[in-house]
Amino acid sequence: MESPFRADLLRGKAALVTGGGSGIGFEIAAQLARHGAHVALMVRRREVLDKAVAALRSEGLTAVGFDGDVRKQEDAARVIAATVEHFGKLDILVNGAAGNFLASPEDLKPKGFRTVLDIDTVGTYTMCYEALKYLKKGGPGRVPSSSGLIINISATLQYTAAWYQIHVSAAKAGVDSITRSLALEWGTDYDIRVNGIAPGPIQDTPGMRKLAPEEMSKEKRENDAII
Repeated sequence: MESPFRADLLRGKAALVTGGGSGIGFEIAAQLARHGAHVALMVRRREVLDKAVAALRSEGLTAVGFDGDVRKQEDAARVIAATVEHFGKLDILVNGAAGNFLASPEDLKPKGFRTVLDIDTVGTYTMCYEALKYLKKGGPGRVPSSSGLIINISATLQYTAAWYQIHVSAAKAGVDSITRSLALEWGTDYDIRVNGIAPGPIQDTPGMRKLAPEEMSKEKRENDAII
């Protein structure tokens, strides 16, 4: 699909995308770069990171990768600082790193529940917290009249309820709350825009392959056809 936006819309902008090695995160990074942004990816697994950066560079796009875990504050601080050092500034932070798996509440141990919250919710806040000094007006590489943008990737399943997704529903509800609170407070204090994006199921992504095995997908298609 051809983009409705100018190819140079984000020229000169520097963006950092967590979870940018695959799926939604990778496509977001690619679209940012295709519209002129310089993009940094933060991914936990080095082999996934290297493959994603190579794919972007093969299109002639400006991309760099830093391995790190959003659950670790020291990794968040290091990767953000490295992005600013590499590009001279940070304009856009996309929090896309997430964890998910199917589990019924009676089988889901608190450790597993906590792991998803640590990645999705705490990880999102940690990245925002460490990025603030670079995104606010007058931050490193930024003029006094210009502030940055934060985009938090959420979901739609927490709006009602979803089978085997109690951990993710809780985590994404937390992400939504963080987005609203920071939009209010940092929008007022620092003129930083904080937006949330809540994608539903997207075909042919790692998330769909993990959460909707073929037999489940087939059943859903048959039910949709009946409806």
